[in-house]
Amino acid sequence: MLKKIITICLLVCFGLCFSFQQAGFKAIQLKNSRVKTAYKNKWADLESTLKSKKIDPHQFDLFIRVTKQEAIVEAWVKNKSDITYQKLKSFGVCASSGSLGPKRRQGDGQVPEGFYEITAFQPNSNYHLALKVGYPNKSDRKKALSADPGGDIMIHGNCVTIGCIPIQDGPIEELYVLATEAKNAGGSIHTYIFPFALNEKKLEEHRAFNKETQDFWKNLKKAFNYFELNHSLPSISIDSSGNYVIATK
Repeated sequence: MLKKIITICLLVCFGLCFSFQQAGFKAIQLKNSRVKTAYKNKWADLESTLKSKKIDPHQFDLFIRVTKQEAIVEAWVKNKSDITYQKLKSFGVCASSGSLGPKRRQGDGQVPEGFYEITAFQPNSNYHLALKVGYPNKSDRKKALSADPGGDIMIHGNCVTIGCIPIQDGPIEELYVLATEAKNAGGSIHTYIFPFALNEKKLEEHRAFNKETQDFWKNLKKAFNYFELNHSLPSISIDSSGNYVIATK
């Protein structure tokens, strides 16, 4: 009996500690004036929109999808217990650099293409607010064309860029608040960056690109199509050569 009581107490303690740890992330973010202002400006409407889609506003997963040519950043959400995502918001990318194709070296001006997670929050960015994309990943490092593949790729405010994804100050406030809530609830914020909507027509339009790039896009297309069909994320790994291995079953 005593052992059972001790076990229950430990489980309760663990649950409370986990809850406090997660709640702490949002609390720390709200110590920053820009984040506090973003919540004041955006959270009431976002919370209402989430509730209208039957999404728990404090326990949801966030998925970010970027298509470079279309210049769109999409925010998709789902309840923790759900499998499929719903589109919540779309934001326009207001400036770009580089061209279509993946980022392969420092200083090439390219926006990466591939499968990432948000790895850092920057509430005092030079570009209002910023979410750091986890570039370079293992694939990028394996396929880099120089010793330094670059880094510090952000989705941020303002409207200037060298390889980042700017969506202006108002939209980044919305996305940053959503990301803060999702991070506070636990789990990863998956962020997929595609050259364009990867359908056969678009691939045909870009057949002038070299074979290596086209093969890379055809592989990304498996994940793009899977999400289009299922509104859920495929399982993705990276092999020893840096190629994405995308499980679509």
